[in-house]
Amino acid sequence: MRDDRKTIAFLPEPASGPALTAVGIAQGLREQGHRPVFLADPASEALLRDYGFETFALDLGALRDDGRAPAVVPGATPEEEIEGYVRARWEASVAAAERAEALLPEVLQKAQPDVICLDQPIAFPAVKRFGAPWVRLVSRAETIVEDSGLPPHLSGCGEADTACFAAFRERFAAVAAPVRARLDAFLAACGEPSWPPGSLFEASPWLNLLNYPEALRWARREPLDPARFQYLEGCVREDPDYEVPPVILNRDKPLLYVALGAYGTADVALVKRLIAALGRLPYRALVAVGDKAAHYEEAEIPPNVLIESWVPQPSLLPQVDAVIHHGGNATFTECLFFGKPALILPYAWDGRDNATRAEETGHGLALHRYAWSDADLAEKLETLLRDPELRARLDATAAAMQAADGRRKAAGLLDRLARGEWPAAA
Repeated sequence: MRDDRKTIAFLPEPASGPALTAVGIAQGLREQGHRPVFLADPASEALLRDYGFETFALDLGALRDDGRAPAVVPGATPEEEIEGYVRARWEASVAAAERAEALLPEVLQKAQPDVICLDQPIAFPAVKRFGAPWVRLVSRAETIVEDSGLPPHLSGCGEADTACFAAFRERFAAVAAPVRARLDAFLAACGEPSWPPGSLFEASPWLNLLNYPEALRWARREPLDPARFQYLEGCVREDPDYEVPPVILNRDKPLLYVALGAYGTADVALVKRLIAALGRLPYRALVAVGDKAAHYEEAEIPPNVLIESWVPQPSLLPQVDAVIHHGGNATFTECLFFGKPALILPYAWDGRDNATRAEETGHGLALHRYAWSDADLAEKLETLLRDPELRARLDATAAAMQAADGRRKAAGLLDRLARGEWPAAA
């Protein structure tokens, strides 16, 4: 064990994507001889312990990405989703920060971290008040770090669609006004200054680690200061080996992987529709169904399709030929890391941003989550599997991401910060 072993605490949002991104970084720190620990929502503790990490229970009552309330409305536009799912997520984030004021100091005293890594939609005053350097992990689309030249976060606007920018920002500001008022009152009560108008994001004065790959980044009007903002080019964890079980039909055909996230797998009707459609195509398919396996009868599963509750995704992805997913940032970046063509069926949060960006940069295709036919699905998959230019572009991006080794880069930066070699911005 190293003499200068440091404790780095991770406080991820209670959703599998942020938690698993943090796992990759924590694995890198553990390899360096440090002590990574997690301040974990009860729903995530078992998962994190399975990876061998020490956890400290912290129930902030935040909205869990578990497929329950608030429902994602089928076919809703991004502007319509602001009213329900998006506003509820922001409200829950402010409530979590409020709850952290009472609970987090005691947990931090137990963990005694040298550095705190926060991956939440907003910063927590209780984290800042502890006194250790804190780092912002951004395990979502980089548009959350605002820039007037970028599409608004969660909008799904195209890079040049400034009319879309303006309409979304206007609607978001109106709907988010009560959330922002609550946040401002909370910050004032904590002795914290208010954030800039319209913003719900606070950067760390030490380090902000973004998980977006270079090939898909937007052109910022105001470039981010590398003394405070560093890109990781993906942060992929190490998982146990996984061998794909054989199917009865199409054993020599391309293998597709379907992963729609917690909210997506809760939409059993959509997953069943996909399974039925894939059963009529000349491929094999492995479909992740989460905790909904009991909803599927054996007779509903075609002979070229397998269902699994969970798979170690980084171990599976090198074995597949294409992926159908929801656009969540963890799966999005992992597919790019392994050079896998993806068809994104986006909904809510950053899925729309990632779907639009994949199409704009020629790294994947998108399909409306509900308004598609069997012919649409077949055409998109054929393009993903047969387009040589797409294949070459993905191979180049994957090579760059793997060479960058984001998890080791992040671990190295955190090591320097913990040892006092990365000063805070003035």
